[in-house]
Amino acid sequence: MPLQFLIETTLGNITVELFDDTPLHRDNFAKLVAEKYYDGLRFHRVIKDFVIQGGDPLSRDESKRMLHGTGGPNYRIPAEIKHPNKRGTIAAARDNNPQKASSGSQFYINLRDNFFLDDPVRAGYTVFGKVISGMDVADRISIVPKDARDNPLTPVTMTIRAITPAM
Repeated sequence: MPLQFLIETTLGNITVELFDDTPLHRDNFAKLVAEKYYDGLRFHRVIKDFVIQGGDPLSRDESKRMLHGTGGPNYRIPAEIKHPNKRGTIAAARDNNPQKASSGSQFYINLRDNFFLDDPVRAGYTVFGKVISGMDVADRISIVPKDARDNPLTPVTMTIRAITPAM
C-alpha cells in the first residue's frame, strides 16, 4: 500500500500519495514527517498556474523572510527522475547541481502540467508522489496575495501527518 500523508494548511487539507519507485524521496519525506520537521513551515513560494512550494525550515521565522527558500536539513537526496511534472504531482525542489540531487526537505506541488521541468538538460526534477485530494486547496493557496518573491503576505502554514503507517 503506497504511503499517504495529510498536509493540513491554514486554507484546507491536501492528501498526497507517494510513489514506491522513488524510495529515497518517499522514505526521506516519511522520516521528516515522523520528526514533525514540516510542522509550522510555510508555503514560501506560490505562483498561480505553476506551483506552490514549501519545506524550508527558515520559513518559520518572519525575520528571515528574505532567506525563505534557501534552507533545508543540509543534505541532498540523489535524483530519482522517473515521472513527469503533471498537474497534481508532488516533486522535490533542488538547487542548481549537475547531479540533479534534490533538496533534503523542500517540495512543490504542480498546479498544471509543467513538462518543461522534465527536460533532462535544462531541468530534471524528481517527482515522488501525487495529490489524491485537495487540489482545490493547492489552487487556492496559489492565489493568495504575495510579495515580489512570490512569498504569501499572510503565512500559509502546514502540518503534515502520515495517514498510512510507515514501512
